Amino acid sequence: MADLPPGLMISAPASGTGKTTVMLGLLRALSEDGLAVQPFKSGPDYIDPAFHRAAAGRASFNLDTWAMGDGLLDAIAGGAAGADICIAEGSMGLYDGVALRGASGTGASAEVAARMGWPVVLVIDVGGQAQSAAAVALGFARYRPDLPFAGVILNRVASARHERLARLGMEAAGIAVLGALPRRGDLTLPERHLGLVQAAEHPDLETAITAYAAFLRTHVDLAALRGCAGATRPLLPGPLPRPPAQRIALAQDAAFSFTYPHLLAGWRAGGAGILPFSPLADQAPDPSADLCWLPGGYPELHAGTLAAADRFRQGLRRFAETRPVHGECGGYMALGQALIDKDGRRHRMAGLLGLVTSYQTRRMHLGYRRAELLSALPGAAAGTALRGHEFHYSTILEQPDAPLARVTDADGAAVAETGSHRGQVSGTFFHLIAEVP
Repeated sequence: MADLPPGLMISAPASGTGKTTVMLGLLRALSEDGLAVQPFKSGPDYIDPAFHRAAAGRASFNLDTWAMGDGLLDAIAGGAAGADICIAEGSMGLYDGVALRGASGTGASAEVAARMGWPVVLVIDVGGQAQSAAAVALGFARYRPDLPFAGVILNRVASARHERLARLGMEAAGIAVLGALPRRGDLTLPERHLGLVQAAEHPDLETAITAYAAFLRTHVDLAALRGCAGATRPLLPGPLPRPPAQRIALAQDAAFSFTYPHLLAGWRAGGAGILPFSPLADQAPDPSADLCWLPGGYPELHAGTLAAADRFRQGLRRFAETRPVHGECGGYMALGQALIDKDGRRHRMAGLLGLVTSYQTRRMHLGYRRAELLSALPGAAAGTALRGHEFHYSTILEQPDAPLARVTDADGAAVAETGSHRGQVSGTFFHLIAEVP
């Protein structure tokens, strides 16, 4: 494989420090400077990559050391070929991961950075402290000696005096300050229960990203930051995920949009044709497809529209008479009998499975999943082990169909959400990331 561009990991001590705003501003500012910027997201996130793409004009891919083996990580990183610089966004805190290692690690952003050779830029919220922030930065810089550490961006700085004191602390600790961002309440992205709203739903995303870039350009030393980028380590790429069929009808709209980019890249690389359709627009899956796939998303926000989508429902039922249909999380719920929204209203779904789910009493289900299939899925035989991730707030009220898999979390504990199947129709609450070799 040709040499890949150098890269950086944008991370933080914890969630909620403003790293996504920094990431989007940085992607756009560097793009405005004429660079081809390849974005990545550390961890199992399917919302941030769409924002990255809007900011950089280039598809963003997930890198996940718990769910992905070395060959798949390298294959995905190889997507940076032809770019000038890689910028990855971390998840949670830099060193946060699970207790037991998965395919190649615990899922921590630090593992991705170390494996790729990308120095870390730590975004630190200095609200409520000044010189003490240097102790935090110093701990992160020294916690893992093999991890290259570029420096910090101070965020939510209250005043010139506050910035001066925080910089003095960093200087005493030997930590480079690459920027200092004044506190601004308007530099936030709208959120809902799974995190940010989807990029396509933002009321004026282009204006917001342009503002982030101008803000970063004013308060961050972009030339110094670019100079910190580290050489990407040599890669030994393995195969991308194989397509589960050669013609795949893929639901794609505001209710069904959570598909990992590396899966679609693998399907296309394997010669599969992807035929998008919109259930919200009352479209049926293409009858020439070999498989219908309903990804996750927010069906609970569009339950009334889905309940009234007769053409979609009838077309899906006809399709399922002769060919497989699979749903993930929101797609799984849409294949069931009914979905009860947060106000207690019951909405009819496709009825291909007996599943009934409810949002009336919210309960968070979050974490990595390992699934051993009890029944075959398209492209995966019974007995195959899969790795994925689950994140939703719905509760199962009824699941009368046969379980699809034995599912455990990252600690090996059994998970009640086993998925289910009936005939050629199947569904899971976890989003597939990779097959276990």
